[in-house]
Amino acid sequence: MTLTRGTHGPHAVGWTPGSARAPRGGWRLVGWILVILGAGAGFAFAVGFVLFAGAIARNEPRDVAQTDGIVVLTGGSQRLTDGLSLLAAGQGRRLLISGVYQHTSREEIARTASYRGAKLDCCVDLGKSALNTIGNAIEARRWARANGFGSLLVVTSNYHLPRTLGEFQHVMQGVRLVGYPVVSDGISVQKLWSDPPTFRIVASEYAKYVVSRLRHLIEGDPEHSRWPVLVGRQKPVGPHAIERADQR
Repeated sequence: MTLTRGTHGPHAVGWTPGSARAPRGGWRLVGWILVILGAGAGFAFAVGFVLFAGAIARNEPRDVAQTDGIVVLTGGSQRLTDGLSLLAAGQGRRLLISGVYQHTSREEIARTASYRGAKLDCCVDLGKSALNTIGNAIEARRWARANGFGSLLVVTSNYHLPRTLGEFQHVMQGVRLVGYPVVSDGISVQKLWSDPPTFRIVASEYAKYVVSRLRHLIEGDPEHSRWPVLVGRQKPVGPHAIERADQR
């Protein structure tokens, strides 16, 4: 019998044992490569989390460098209290509270922070345009430029400080930034491995930190980029201007 072109089966022209199994072996190799890459990425993520958690400040600093201005990110009364105390101690000439709700008044802030000093009426500006941490950085940059400040003391929770400083550095390369970690009674990093709520908060913050660092590699100015909207699912800043204490 003569074999013709188009013949199928084990007697077809050009057929060799094992050739039909070659594609399956190739996919198996690809699968193993993906497993190894996934395991490596997971291991790197886990190691990074341990290092991230270990670097979080356990105590608030006693000696703080003096700066031109102080920026406090909203998110807790302790942040406000610490920021106003730093302003009263002369650690900065003016203070910006970034991320204030548009209808929040100075009186409400004073009650929340249990503050009765005169600085609130002369030297504290309310930033009401920031909608997230990226927006805090953009708002702080606008404020620093308007006041001619070359250095800022950035006040936020200890676990939130690494990502905050990263966002600020991304938009203000020429400004000296000093971080002030606020240690809250509600979140104790010392109990990270034994307290599930604390673990979830820090793990979530670490994931956001990793995403922000990756975003910085491909993003230019976040104020004019689409990446903050894609990542944060909203614009980082709204239309409201900074309310200056001396322009009320």
